[in-house]
Amino acid sequence: NDVILSRTGYTGEIGFELYVKNEDVIKLWNALFSTSIKLEAIGLAARDTLRLEKGFCLYGNDINDTTSPIEAGLDWITKFSKEFVNSDNLKKQKEEGVSRKLVGIELVEKGIARKDYTIVNKTGDEIGVITSGTMSPTLNKSIALGYVSSEYKSVDSEIYIQVRKKQIKAKVVSLPFVK
Repeated sequence: NDVILSRTGYTGEIGFELYVKNEDVIKLWNALFSTSIKLEAIGLAARDTLRLEKGFCLYGNDINDTTSPIEAGLDWITKFSKEFVNSDNLKKQKEEGVSRKLVGIELVEKGIARKDYTIVNKTGDEIGVITSGTMSPTLNKSIALGYVSSEYKSVDSEIYIQVRKKQIKAKVVSLPFVK
């Protein structure tokens, strides 16, 4: 039957995406898992952990329709040589800077940073928010993406994650978390 095979993926791993009509999904699933090739079904949490370890943004969490590609560190895929909707504003942001930046975060102390947890500085002032976070099985540590005030965007900046009523020490790290 008709299958579109794409050598792409959202995990940073070598992989494929298969596209079929809804009525053909079960047939394709059964065909794939009846071969001698060792395949395993994994859930959405595994995919999300892999994409986070690679530092890939998830739409709706790390980026949305109000996010600037400059803030999100996606200016490398923005073609500034051509005019487009809002290009003047983005060029200005690129030249003058932005008030917040998406950064990689690694917890120094025990805990897990989760979406919407507040990021604070040493004195407890709010400086940002976690957009995605998990415990990385590859690194055996808690990692996250989050927006911080631009003054805290540098690698090794000391920050704290507000988890319940406790501030957990963390630091800004370079992306990807796993190469």
